[in-house]
Amino acid sequence: MDERSSAPDDSPRIGGGTIPGSPGTPAFSLARSEPSAVPVLIAVPHAGRAYPGSLLERMRHPGSASLKLEDRYVDLLGERVARATGAALLVAHAPRAMIDLNRAIEDVDWDMFARGKPDSVGSYTPGLRARSGLGLIPRRLPGLGELWKRRHDEEDLAARIGGIHEPYHACLAETLAGLRDRWGAALLVDLHSMPPLGLRGGLPAPEFVLGDRFGQTCGGSLIGSCFGYFSEARRGAAHNRPYAGGYVLERHARPHDGMHAIQLEIDRSSYLDYRLAEPGEGLEAMAELLCGLVRRLAGEVAELGRLAQGRRWAQAAE
Repeated sequence: MDERSSAPDDSPRIGGGTIPGSPGTPAFSLARSEPSAVPVLIAVPHAGRAYPGSLLERMRHPGSASLKLEDRYVDLLGERVARATGAALLVAHAPRAMIDLNRAIEDVDWDMFARGKPDSVGSYTPGLRARSGLGLIPRRLPGLGELWKRRHDEEDLAARIGGIHEPYHACLAETLAGLRDRWGAALLVDLHSMPPLGLRGGLPAPEFVLGDRFGQTCGGSLIGSCFGYFSEARRGAAHNRPYAGGYVLERHARPHDGMHAIQLEIDRSSYLDYRLAEPGEGLEAMAELLCGLVRRLAGEVAELGRLAQGRRWAQAAE
């Protein structure tokens, strides 16, 4: 990783990876203080807006598709929360239209490619996400249909994996492990946004959805604390439905090893304008609300770490 600069809070910001077609533009950036102030990493994989001209030229509806694919401006929330709480912040600048960082590199719809499935792949059936049109490279969106004017080349995919996907996840893993090693436990908050949900069973739509892969990626006490916090704030939250978390949580969460992970989805209408296109009046209030959540979770994760270290010391003394 390289391209050190100053983050808004004066903590070092490091750019990493490369975006094919955009020389000199980092695929992501990491801002963190040393030593870390809290055992929390906020990651934003879907808010990237660094579109190479070559990518836009290949898209059928670049304006509409990018707006629907992006977790629009949720990185602005992440920046404000990280600055106020001391959490580490990993933000992808490469757009989701180019490669989806919340998908495994095997989750490819090879029908999108000019030469089809390469022989090296062997027997393969696309996963549910790829079949739905939202695989490693998104193919289609409801209401828009096919996203691309022509098929992709396998070389494009390899460049995106090598320049964006692999270094992003290596950075995430290294940062999370460093926090765990310092604190005894660490928490990844994978930050996303969602379109407003409709009424569910006659009840108001939740403003937040917390995903933990149905209890697999995070200690139950941390999820319970999240729901308690939102309840105290009188904000509606749902658990795992319709978003339970994806590849990021599957790859990086190891609660038994002190590395917890939550996916947090936020209703875009809570912080964007009425068009869901630009920052709105609710941005600062939402950031303040999330600051309170991160501070609460940071204290609880630190306590989990102290308890874990105490158990290890006791075992070592036996």
